[in-house]
Amino acid sequence: MRKPLLLLGGLLLVLGCLTWIFQARWPIVDVQAASLPKVVLSAESLAPRPIEQRTGEAVTHDYAQAWQDLADGLDTNRTDLLGDYFTGEAKVRFTQRIKEQRNTGLRTRYQDNGHHVKAVFYSVDGGEMQLEDEVQLEVQVFDGQKMIYTSNSPQKYLVLMTPGSDRWYVRCLESVPEETF
Repeated sequence: MRKPLLLLGGLLLVLGCLTWIFQARWPIVDVQAASLPKVVLSAESLAPRPIEQRTGEAVTHDYAQAWQDLADGLDTNRTDLLGDYFTGEAKVRFTQRIKEQRNTGLRTRYQDNGHHVKAVFYSVDGGEMQLEDEVQLEVQVFDGQKMIYTSNSPQKYLVLMTPGSDRWYVRCLESVPEETF
């Protein structure tokens, strides 16, 4: 009776180790809460260090939340919605954009149809992560209640995220030409 239990225990240990190795080296994290955009993060060729599963989950959630906050801020012209997941240059740029929209009576609505994000750099000290994002985004611009512009096409972004005490922040979010990735 003891040998089968030891064999089963050893098998479970090996499977657990293989699962840990797989997650540590090739994580793909898919997060979609009811109100957040769908974000799929892959990190197969991440350098100079692999991403931990928990870090991948946090980055994925916080990046999705940042996009939701950006969409809400642009639609309602409220700069205070950017405070929780944006910092640095990204926060300055989007705050300015929202102020300009408010001054001209415009607002922008995003219909976010999902992000395919690839982690391309994760610093040795864990202080920054660079991402490449391919997003399907429908953009509508309104003057009051009248839609004056619409676009529905894939877009690409380079993203720099840095950790804070309890979340990851979008520090830089730059649109790049289609052929960049």
